[in-house]
Amino acid sequence: MPYAAGGVPDVLARSVAHRLSESTGQQFLVENRGGGGGIAAVMAVVKSPADGYTLIVADPAQTAINPYLFANLPYDTLKDLAPVSIIANAVQYVVGSPQANLNSFADMVAYARANPGKLSYGSAGIGSVHHIGMESIKATLGLDIVHVPYKGSGQSVPAFIAGEVQVVLASLPALTAHLKSGKAKLLAVTSAGRSSRTPEVPAVSEFVPGYDFNVEIGLLAPAGTPPAVLSKLSAEVAKAMKHPDTITRFAALGMEPVGGTPEHYAAVIRQSLERFGAAVKLSGAKAN
Repeated sequence: MPYAAGGVPDVLARSVAHRLSESTGQQFLVENRGGGGGIAAVMAVVKSPADGYTLIVADPAQTAINPYLFANLPYDTLKDLAPVSIIANAVQYVVGSPQANLNSFADMVAYARANPGKLSYGSAGIGSVHHIGMESIKATLGLDIVHVPYKGSGQSVPAFIAGEVQVVLASLPALTAHLKSGKAKLLAVTSAGRSSRTPEVPAVSEFVPGYDFNVEIGLLAPAGTPPAVLSKLSAEVAKAMKHPDTITRFAALGMEPVGGTPEHYAAVIRQSLERFGAAVKLSGAKAN
């Protein structure tokens, strides 16, 4: 798991590990290796035996953003990793602090333009979808908002609630209690259109035409893993995604269970490389 414990991706990974442990009779354990764009977590998998026993739960930050963000990335997504299956689709929200008078996306834009460098936003780390998603907004609208990276949403959301940053990108379940208490306000959703769960919240694409930061979370193995092993794992993931407990748990996480073949996930990754590559170029973001 390329993020710290406690965030939504970590909870998802542990849910999947539990279900796979039950269905296969093998113990699936989750090891958190947060920070650094998830490179350490990816390399732990890339360097492992290609036998299906070491896997990574990854999102576009590791598969499609890092290749454009890091000049000397030690892995090649298409050559060093073998897709197993998409696990889930997820959307994120741009969230503002009512205490900072950020009650709408327009409020955020207006304040940032009137006060360059005075607003800051928290992300799940350099190269995360949260980071590139917000940098794309900034670049397109010409905003000066300071980026503060954390080691996952398990840290960025508490930092936002504590007032360390005034804006955060996060999933809906991570914010529910804070929305009810009035400590957070949904400004916009990062999917291509409005979410059926929050139809009253505008999509970023209503302000930034063509904006789409839907997040596919999937399972990958080291390159060279036998096709029969990938197929077996993919089938088990598909089975797990249809389990009633998984559907209920994922809904609580603000995610849609997917499943699918290794070939399908490989095609999605190739599309993501094009989509997020363009976003990184637009944002101008770079990492050492």
